[in-house]
Amino acid sequence: MSKPPMTAALTWTGDLRFEATVGSVSLTVDGKGAEGPSPMQALALGLAGCMAIDVVDILQKGRHPLIGLEAALSGERAEEPPRRFVRITLHYTVRGEVPPAAVERAIQLSRDKYCSVWHSMRQDTEFLTTFEVHA
Repeated sequence: MSKPPMTAALTWTGDLRFEATVGSVSLTVDGKGAEGPSPMQALALGLAGCMAIDVVDILQKGRHPLIGLEAALSGERAEEPPRRFVRITLHYTVRGEVPPAAVERAIQLSRDKYCSVWHSMRQDTEFLTTFEVHA
């Protein structure tokens, strides 16, 4: 059975700010990125979060001794409108005695199969992932 549609509501609160609600979660979306993430910052967080969640889930299901994970995203945008992401680098720092091959496999599974945010984006975006493991 398919999931129900996701809904989001935005209410303009002045300047380029909106109070946003998605499900039971509320936050401010700010076109200037001052009082909350801008839409592109929210997209970057969504992509990094989606893949980080996948990687943690896959490593934990593989019973690897994961102690911590950090994800750092850098995105380059087009010079002209639409100023979409044209190049994204996502770097993971993994803590624990996790085999590098397991990390590489988890990242690849997220990118190729599981990350719905990545699969919702333009696939001609250059996307590089890197990682390091610290035992």
